[in-house]
Amino acid sequence: MPVADLHVHTTNSDGSLTLETLPAAAARADLDAVAVTDHDRLHPNLDGPIVSLDGITIVHGIELRVQSDGQRLDLLGYGAEPTEPLVDLVEYLQRDRVQRARAIVDCVEDRLNVDLDIALKPGVGRPHIARAIAASQADLDYEGAFAELIGDDCPCFVARDVPSFDEGAEILSEACSVVGLAHPFRYGDPMSALQLARDLDAVEVHYPYSLDVDVTPAIGIAREDDLLITGGSDAHDETLGRAGLDRETYARLRDYLNI
Repeated sequence: MPVADLHVHTTNSDGSLTLETLPAAAARADLDAVAVTDHDRLHPNLDGPIVSLDGITIVHGIELRVQSDGQRLDLLGYGAEPTEPLVDLVEYLQRDRVQRARAIVDCVEDRLNVDLDIALKPGVGRPHIARAIAASQADLDYEGAFAELIGDDCPCFVARDVPSFDEGAEILSEACSVVGLAHPFRYGDPMSALQLARDLDAVEVHYPYSLDVDVTPAIGIAREDDLLITGGSDAHDETLGRAGLDRETYARLRDYLNI
């Protein structure tokens, strides 16, 4: 059973947990620690890289989308400090997110002749838009909104501007104690992504993949390059602990985070 879920989203991006509800959700899953890794955004109410809330260790993290030569990847930073380069980057990315969301909403409303009830503010992403579509008079549910309108290559899809892998990794490495590659087997070319992980501190091995995903290549690269192993549920709801680190694996990461 995991004792640490190191990939969790809150309402600061596109999750449903708040800092007030997070400790209880962690306790229900018998977790000692949780990493808040909101998309392209630091959490404004976490006042340090590591904090304690109701007896639960909270690691201040971030999930940052970057562009490699062949595909877009996600990096996970742990023990985040608000350095000037990171703050500048996330502020730019949030402005871009709002502009992109506005363009998607305009397209959806025009195409479906509906009005979407959505606040276009920092943290907004396609999940917010999909929920608004499902709640509108459109004949589409959340999954259908992605499949037919706002998913990649769909008629209302708009790409975001993201930093390069090198830029993102450098900025995170200056601001965070540990930087790792998120969920390598979700990408179109996982082996190429894993090769890039060799230049980082860690790789996310434990993740709620489907049962047919073989994670041994990630474990092999972690051993070859002495990378830390991370893991988490990527929770956007209030159910934590679907994946994470056992006590022994978490203990090694704790040393790097000075917990």
